[in-house]
Amino acid sequence: MVRFIIDSQVFEKLPDACFGIVAARGIDNSRRAESITQMLREQEESFKARKAEVNLKEDGDILPYREAFYTLGMNPNKFMCSIEALGKRVQKGHALPEINSIVDLGNAFSLKYVLPMGAHDIGKLDGDLEVRFSVEEDTFLPLGETEAEKPGAGELVYVSSHTVKTRRWIWRQSDDGKITEDTKDVFFPIDGFLGKNDGKILAARDELAKFIEKEFGCKAEFDFLTAEHNVFEFE
Repeated sequence: MVRFIIDSQVFEKLPDACFGIVAARGIDNSRRAESITQMLREQEESFKARKAEVNLKEDGDILPYREAFYTLGMNPNKFMCSIEALGKRVQKGHALPEINSIVDLGNAFSLKYVLPMGAHDIGKLDGDLEVRFSVEEDTFLPLGETEAEKPGAGELVYVSSHTVKTRRWIWRQSDDGKITEDTKDVFFPIDGFLGKNDGKILAARDELAKFIEKEFGCKAEFDFLTAEHNVFEFE
């Protein structure tokens, strides 16, 4: 049994925060799924068409995350949330690299719904996965690096035990948390805000769960966490 926990202190800072969740076990990520590659390319083109002349810093889909970053004491101009960074790359005409089916699927859904969507290898978790404010004991291994760094105390992170999986909430994922071709069990969080984009989060969650079950032939569990319901348990 693994739990995904949103610490109550998170809601003291971001009372309207909410989290769509999809968890699935038994995915064969070693094969290339052409349907996912096609979806990624289609969503790139769709995003460019919808957001071609849009300043993402002022876009209604992105603005709630930028405001939340300021609330958390993080400069979103220096530390862009994942969907803003992804969207900027696509706006500039850069084709996203095909990494593997799970990563490509997350990127496609992020672009379709304009939502930050993470992907965590359940097999690499050291106990529960939490969203909480960091403590001094926490460490983070940047992508492609061999030496861990210490975020220090007070930064909003995704963390398992004292291993930070994503720094600055939805900014940058760690090297030890990345999805590889050997990944079989995956946890997808979709972060957002009640009253702003919770409807899109639920739609993305439901579509993602159905897609995974159809494409990979495995069972997907899902949930929706808020201040009133802040723990999800999955086998």
